[in-house]
Amino acid sequence: MAESAVSFLLDHLLAMIEAKVKLLKGLRKEVKSIVVELRTMKAFLKDADARSETEEAVKLWVKDVREVAYDMEDVLDEFMFRFAEQGEHQSHGFIISYIHKISRFIKNFKTRQSLATQIQDIKAQIQNVSERRKRYKLKSLEQAPSSRSSSGAMFHDIREDALLLHETDLVGIEKPKEEITGWLVEGQSSLGVISVVGMGGLGKTTLVRKVYDDQRVKGHFQSHVWVTFSESPRIHELLIHMTKQIYEEHHQPIPHGVETMEDAKLKQLLQEFLKQKRYVIVVDDIWSIQAWKSIEHVFPDTDSNRGSRIMITTRSKVVAESCMKSHLHVYTLKTLSQKKSWTLFCNKTFRSSPDHSCPTHLEELSQSIVRKCGGLPLAIVTVGGVLSTKQKTEMDWEMFDRSLATELYEDDSLRSMVKILTLSYNDLPYHLKSCFLCLSMFPEDELIDKTRLIRIWMAEGFIQRKEGKTLEEIGESYLYELVNRSLIQIAETSDFDGRVKKCRVHDLIREIILSKAREQNFGTIIKQDQDVKVDNEKIRRLSFHHSCELVPQQEESITHLRSLFTFNVSTLSDTFRSGAFFSRLELLKVLDLRNAPLNEFLEEFTNLFHLKYLSLRNTNIKQIPDSIKKLQNLETLDLKQTYVSELPIGILSLHKLRHLLVYYRTTDFASGTFDEYLGFKAPNGIGVLESLQKLSFMIANTASVLIKELGRLVQLRKLWIMMLKREDGIHLCSSIEKMSCLKSLAVTAIEESEILDLESLSSPPRFLRKLALVGRLQSLPHWIPSLRSLSSIALAGAKLKDDPLEALNGLPDLRVLSLGDAYQGEQLRFQSGGFQRLTYLILNSLGGLRMVTMEEGSLPNLERIEITYCRILEKVPSGIERLTKLEEILFCNMPDEFRLKMWYNGEDHAKVAHVPSVRFPNWIDGQWEIYDLNDTASARRKLLLV
Repeated sequence: MAESAVSFLLDHLLAMIEAKVKLLKGLRKEVKSIVVELRTMKAFLKDADARSETEEAVKLWVKDVREVAYDMEDVLDEFMFRFAEQGEHQSHGFIISYIHKISRFIKNFKTRQSLATQIQDIKAQIQNVSERRKRYKLKSLEQAPSSRSSSGAMFHDIREDALLLHETDLVGIEKPKEEITGWLVEGQSSLGVISVVGMGGLGKTTLVRKVYDDQRVKGHFQSHVWVTFSESPRIHELLIHMTKQIYEEHHQPIPHGVETMEDAKLKQLLQEFLKQKRYVIVVDDIWSIQAWKSIEHVFPDTDSNRGSRIMITTRSKVVAESCMKSHLHVYTLKTLSQKKSWTLFCNKTFRSSPDHSCPTHLEELSQSIVRKCGGLPLAIVTVGGVLSTKQKTEMDWEMFDRSLATELYEDDSLRSMVKILTLSYNDLPYHLKSCFLCLSMFPEDELIDKTRLIRIWMAEGFIQRKEGKTLEEIGESYLYELVNRSLIQIAETSDFDGRVKKCRVHDLIREIILSKAREQNFGTIIKQDQDVKVDNEKIRRLSFHHSCELVPQQEESITHLRSLFTFNVSTLSDTFRSGAFFSRLELLKVLDLRNAPLNEFLEEFTNLFHLKYLSLRNTNIKQIPDSIKKLQNLETLDLKQTYVSELPIGILSLHKLRHLLVYYRTTDFASGTFDEYLGFKAPNGIGVLESLQKLSFMIANTASVLIKELGRLVQLRKLWIMMLKREDGIHLCSSIEKMSCLKSLAVTAIEESEILDLESLSSPPRFLRKLALVGRLQSLPHWIPSLRSLSSIALAGAKLKDDPLEALNGLPDLRVLSLGDAYQGEQLRFQSGGFQRLTYLILNSLGGLRMVTMEEGSLPNLERIEITYCRILEKVPSGIERLTKLEEILFCNMPDEFRLKMWYNGEDHAKVAHVPSVRFPNWIDGQWEIYDLNDTASARRKLLLV
């Protein structure tokens, strides 16, 4: 769409032009005229966006505007690169200094002349594009307020026509229907709102309609109203529609002149009528909080309502939670399981067979097609409807399975479904569209790290600055907005605070993203054994999947590349290994070579002046050259799981660096030992990197001066420092006290016998949420109980003599507690009323522990327990039978006699019988040997190779 492809680029471009206009001596007039013309064009983009769906000429105009904006950005970035390149020379002596000055003058003159020529060319392009806009009679935003509404109406009609779920045997609807019906007819007498939320195509409207038509609901309420909002509601028409429904239901004449009444009068009329009724009103497909606020006061909330209810359906969790009156229920609709998806598919596809069964010869292909639908009822029903008309041959089925992505845009029924799913994308603000399109670069079914995605958005310039917030915080809010709009699915959350760690995109939504990315020339994907047509386009973003070979035509199109990714690439092309490929990428901002078979840091990387994000994670890189200092714009340097153990002094020149990640994890699972991680040696002077937000894992044993310098890093949010000596503790505490923004802190002693002395920390960071201390403690640091925001604490090797639970008992927000060789006593006691929010408990290598007591009223929200290598623990924790929310227990590497007490007929079996998963893993000879208490074949062993 024009907004995502152009509006962001224009905003970004205009800001960049204005920032650099001082450097453009002699070109100020031309540049400013371009700025004015681009701003004018931007006013016409929404009208063009709406019309480009149906008018090819307008679509081409939008493309031309986008390309002009791209070209202008390229020109300015190349200009800045040339000037930076010329400023690198260091002068030594008068003669050399004079020669360099003359040389720079000549080069600057040539650069400005070249820039002037290019700007004149762009100015001519813009004038040409502007003339064509006038020919197409495009309207500005102020002149065309209804363009979005007309487009929304068009999509709404398609959606209504595509609600095919009414024609099928419904699957998976019984449980939610019963639950929502209960919310409607039972409970409080005051007005209540029930929201059904989920991505497009999940069957929200179908579910609510079945509830609405249920005889219990019909009989319980005196007035029944159903209104559909859609993406761009016309409030006046909706109010008229509601009024007519209510009066007609009660066989009363519709008030005279209702069609011409003002909105305020209509709302008053509705409110007066509803005051005396117990009513149920469905507001279907509501898109925004503003739309809800436009009608919420219509619904009276009085004692006489006797339990009136409002049901809404929405794709937005934020909207669902904002539609709150006296009380609120939110039902989040999930995708169907593979089993239910299969049933729905067979019901639709093989309706003519007596039992709706799939022919044996088509079963494997049908299962593959169903998996691609991702549990989305609308997709399953639509695809099933299309297949029901095809011949039941393996060849036809195989071709459909192979070409489903193409079929989505060629078959009329599937195209209608795609438009329904595309509504959520269309409704995004333009800055989120750019962020969302970025997901097109990731492979199908890829679990995407949240932090990786946000840092890429930052490097691309997709995140808009807001006063009082970091770019990372704003980026996280973007991600949650995409989640709340049901466009991104949460794949993994953090144990300690429940925040998103990894996300994924539904397969069909991904196809939409890929289509939009191709349409807007956002990015190109190169797959193994797959031809990619370039059509002389300039490739802006490039993602290699399995192969990194380019054909000559593609190589000619990469000089304007902004982002480069590799996924699952097992071999590198010769041009990659030699560095020749990168010597042409002067405008590159994102270079993500995670997991690539790269053995050395290529010198060509250091010539990428505009580079902001560099990830070499999980490569075989061993050393970083001092010339990395040339990457003056670098914000993220990710060297996790590489063999880099020391950083050069040149790293101190990267003053924009925000995330410095250098460590190697030596085990595949958390061991809590001193050799679990290998960190890096930092050069003295690291305190100059004052923009750092994240620093891990820095080795501290070089000099105390290094520890003192950390106090300058006042922007740090996360710090992991390793190999700390006892005498350095006082300096570290002094530095930490200056880090008021710190949220995550990990400190590891230099060896197992070394004392961590952190007692001098008098004023710990007030927002610290995660704390890990690996090393001996003479006592638990006095400041830990004051950490009111702490969500996770891990103590490893502390060897405390006193029970640490007494001090940790009152932490109000603690979710995760891990004690690894942290306590030498025989008993741990969770006191009544303590650890109210704890969900995850780990007890590891507590060699003296004989008994764990969980008093009544403690640990009410505990969901998971891991007890590992507590070899003399005599029995299951006392009181564990009262933990009703407990879902999983792992007893790792525990004695056989301990395990047998919990086996059938064992003395402790009844205490854990209510827990859904109780397992006994043992790490033996490089593999897990797992006994599962709830496995019906209880004597069977499961082997999981690691």
